[in-house]
Amino acid sequence: MTGRRQPRKITPRSLENAATAYLQRFAASAESLRRVLMRRVQRSAAVHGTDQDQGAALVSALIERYGAAGLIDDRAFAEGRAVSLHRRGQPQRRIRHHLAERGVAAADIEAALAALDEADPPDGVRADTRAAFNLARRRRLGPFRPEAERAAKRDRDLAALARAGYPYALARRLIDAETPEAFLHAEDT
Repeated sequence: MTGRRQPRKITPRSLENAATAYLQRFAASAESLRRVLMRRVQRSAAVHGTDQDQGAALVSALIERYGAAGLIDDRAFAEGRAVSLHRRGQPQRRIRHHLAERGVAAADIEAALAALDEADPPDGVRADTRAAFNLARRRRLGPFRPEAERAAKRDRDLAALARAGYPYALARRLIDAETPEAFLHAEDT
């Protein structure tokens, strides 16, 4: 039976290599990178008896250096992730929660959500309305469902939008719209 490989002893070079490898694979906030590196420090301390405080200082210095060099930019991370989640049909409330879980500062979250509202298409549709529309289109809910199935699946469609975090009034307006265009034009009035 084979076990897990023993973690390496933490050195400034090993932490930098780990951080670089992580950032090459994933978009990350400063806090999410800190969490990844601190797990390495803790494993090293448990196996090799290295000093966790010294490891934490190395991690903090590395993150500060990467931030100054522009390798980590929480605002850009927040804006990119917000656009991605919005495109997938996530409401702003869920986007805010997702970014907060990743350790993004509240000011950066608000800036990212404001950028979403500013980036709305010229038709004047709000970001959450557009996201609900995208989710309904992707999952074939409401006006995107064949007419013969709509009445029978109405409650199920409303529940899907509620689970996604949309308010009932918005979900009902979308599910009860005759056509997708009717829903979008109802938003204008």
